[in-house]
Amino acid sequence: MPRRLFVTTAALAVVLLAAFAAWRATRAPLVPAVSARMAPLLQTLQFSARVATASRVEVGSTLTGRVWQVAVAEGATVKPGEALVRLESSELRAALAQAEASERQAAARLAGLRSTGRSAAQAGVAQAESVLVAAQADLARTQELVAKGFLSEARLDEVRRAVAVAQAQLDAARAQRAANAEPGTDVAQAQAQVALASAARAAAQARLAEAVITAPAAARVLARMVEPGQIVQPGRALLSLALAGPLQLVAQVDERYLGQLQPGQVAGVRPDAYPAQRFTARVLSIAPVVDAQRGAIEVKFSLPQPLPAYLREDMTVSVEVETARREQALVLPADALRGDEASGPGVLLVRDGRVELRKVRPGLRTLDAVEILDGLSAGEAVLIGPAPAPGQRVRADTRAASSIKPSARTKEDAGAAMTNAMGR
Repeated sequence: MPRRLFVTTAALAVVLLAAFAAWRATRAPLVPAVSARMAPLLQTLQFSARVATASRVEVGSTLTGRVWQVAVAEGATVKPGEALVRLESSELRAALAQAEASERQAAARLAGLRSTGRSAAQAGVAQAESVLVAAQADLARTQELVAKGFLSEARLDEVRRAVAVAQAQLDAARAQRAANAEPGTDVAQAQAQVALASAARAAAQARLAEAVITAPAAARVLARMVEPGQIVQPGRALLSLALAGPLQLVAQVDERYLGQLQPGQVAGVRPDAYPAQRFTARVLSIAPVVDAQRGAIEVKFSLPQPLPAYLREDMTVSVEVETARREQALVLPADALRGDEASGPGVLLVRDGRVELRKVRPGLRTLDAVEILDGLSAGEAVLIGPAPAPGQRVRADTRAASSIKPSARTKEDAGAAMTNAMGR
């Protein structure tokens, strides 16, 4: 009897285990789900930027020479025209002295032509005229004597030649007088020599002035790349200057996020060196072109006044731009959205105990949340994570995944999707 009771009990246990297994096999699986609900939603864009002045220049030398003095240090404030770097200039000074001497020589020659040269030319004309008059008188007497037979024809030919020579000398004297006159060729040549010498002197002065490199405007010295004794050449930067003007932030943002940015947007700024010292800025301008090599666009931000005292040129800061805000929106976790470009976005719901795929129209997106504009109502349970295919039996487990509460999330969380939008 006990043996039979043991067999019956074992058989009953097997039957119970089989029944439990069958019940487990036919029971719908439990899948995590969240309830769609109305909540505030904020979209931000995060990236790194650098502090910079509106204008920065690098100054260098237009001459090849040796540096004699560097008059400023890094961080110094300079005024317009203030000397920054001086080159050795002894050779340039000698060249200027030579040019000045050549100019004085040309000017003296011109002055001589206009004074003593003109007097000498006028005297030469008077003398030539006297000689010609005497020769003409001698010719008249000789012609009378030849006619009377007292002189030969040969003598008359000699007198005629003397008159011709006197006439030629007078013409030459008159030409010299004309050349020494103000519109004459000699004066014109002398004036040209004076102008050439003056230009050479001005060029020598300019080259000497270029030996002193000065500040183009009020500025602050950012970097000093030269020391006394170095040989410098044109085209090499010696000093980097930040011209006086308002500071601003400059960032290179991935072009994918261009549509989210526009001038006037408010941005929170956190300096990497002073994470507790936060302030606000505004989008000032967006570059009209995209950097083709980096696929980035330059965005500039205006800073508040007065400026924080700790800001430095080229300081790195983290910028978070508020690109969109919804005071109330129907919100789901981002991973609740399913589908691809071909099928379009949708969500999986539980309807009558089975999985149902419903098309939705998403709106604003953040790292972990998405706004649903159409296709879903508040309170409906949406499956998240791995789920059975549409039509399969399923049970929604809203305890496994608590409802999303975007209003409790920080701006850093909401915008973290954009944190790596640019590289420094």
